[in-house]
Amino acid sequence: MSNRKHTEEKIVKGILFLFTVIIVVVLFSIIWGIFAKGLPALNWQMLTDVPKGGYYFGKEGGILNAIVGSLYLAIGASILALIISIPSTLFIHTYLFSHPRWQKRIRLWLDVLLGVPAIVYGAFGFNLMLLFGWQSSLMAAIVTVALLISPVMMRSMDESIQYVSKGLYESALSLGYFKGETGFRFLLKQSLPGVTTAFLLALGKGIGDTASVLFTAGYTDYIPESLSEPAATLPLAVFFQLSSPIPEVKARAYAAAAVLIMIILVISVVSRVLSNKLSKNRIQ
Repeated sequence: MSNRKHTEEKIVKGILFLFTVIIVVVLFSIIWGIFAKGLPALNWQMLTDVPKGGYYFGKEGGILNAIVGSLYLAIGASILALIISIPSTLFIHTYLFSHPRWQKRIRLWLDVLLGVPAIVYGAFGFNLMLLFGWQSSLMAAIVTVALLISPVMMRSMDESIQYVSKGLYESALSLGYFKGETGFRFLLKQSLPGVTTAFLLALGKGIGDTASVLFTAGYTDYIPESLSEPAATLPLAVFFQLSSPIPEVKARAYAAAAVLIMIILVISVVSRVLSNKLSKNRIQ
């Protein structure tokens, strides 16, 4: 019987290892393909210049407008989502502390929102634009992306706060702190590594999303100077340039994709480093 279990364990282990290898190989194949096609076309002018006349026909110019627009959009949306997510998540763990059924229901709703396609958020953002009389702009895109990444941020924060000792919360209440104060002074501080990770994960998701900003951000060859102006983003730059029949423009699309991957990689590394540093200050 023990030999049979040992054999089954080996089979399952082999299957899991095989699928892990397949996923890693596919991931690196995608990254390698993008970098192999994009890096030869990437140069300093592309990173420091905006599109000029004839850029989309293979002439000079760059993607600085898309880089700056992506950063404006992702940072703005992440800050707005953070403002929404922190009080909402703390409400779940403080005022609903003694109502576990409602906690489960809210988590289920958040999980449902996580599964909603980004294009649906884009359509919703487009309807908001029509409702409030907005034009395609950086503001409309920020609001739409903030709605998209808020469930991601809230669930990440929620998972982090669940690891905080319940005794800490109860002790704070016994000392006379009210629930809201306990949430911000104790729960939030102890879960700060998770909150930081959630923010940076949402930032990475926001900077790489295309569908939700397709109808809301618009597109421009210039760097936006106000929230009411349209904004270019790297995913949209890849989308528009990749459909061009001109080889030089297609190569620039892969270069823009390579820049996007590098930005997301930097965000991921910074997230890991900050999380490890902040974890050292937690009460164990």
